[in-house]
Amino acid sequence: MSKEAIVERIVSDAEAEAREILRAAEEKAAAIAAEASAQAEKMRAETEAEVTERAGRIRAGREASARLDGAKILLAEKRRVIDSVYEQARDELASLSEKEFLKLTERLLKEYAEEGDEIVFSKLYGYTDAVSKFPVVKERKLKISDERADVRGGFWLRGKTSDKDLSFASMLRADREIYQSEIAQELFKSEQK
Repeated sequence: MSKEAIVERIVSDAEAEAREILRAAEEKAAAIAAEASAQAEKMRAETEAEVTERAGRIRAGREASARLDGAKILLAEKRRVIDSVYEQARDELASLSEKEFLKLTERLLKEYAEEGDEIVFSKLYGYTDAVSKFPVVKERKLKISDERADVRGGFWLRGKTSDKDLSFASMLRADREIYQSEIAQELFKSEQK
């Protein structure tokens, strides 16, 4: 075998080996690229799922917040309506006739006054002389004070053991604590269906 044939054979073998190494390298690169692509696709899918889930949580939180804000607004409006009912009741009490005022005063004195109590009328109360003639005033030895209470109607009872606030505002507050839910049910019963 000639020198040229040996060189040609070595070159041919080297070229074949180089082609084999190149083919193996290309296969390995393709496998690595496919693996990287699969990994990237998996990460993309996981990220999309995470983003979708996070967006769902954010949307649910905002919807819950909006429902809560709506409920707060509705509750505030219901309170405003109930406030107006009690304001109207206070105005109606303040506009009672003399006969009605005296009848209410006598009933309250019979129910709440204790012997020796002092009656402190509202600055606006104009029937103290008539009250002094009530039998309950004499029977329970009630005293009518020259002092006037700074309230829109009604009176206070100052007693030996306790004082009682029978002003219109106080009586309406007590009534509201007891009957507010019933009034709300009656006013807003169409919403409950």
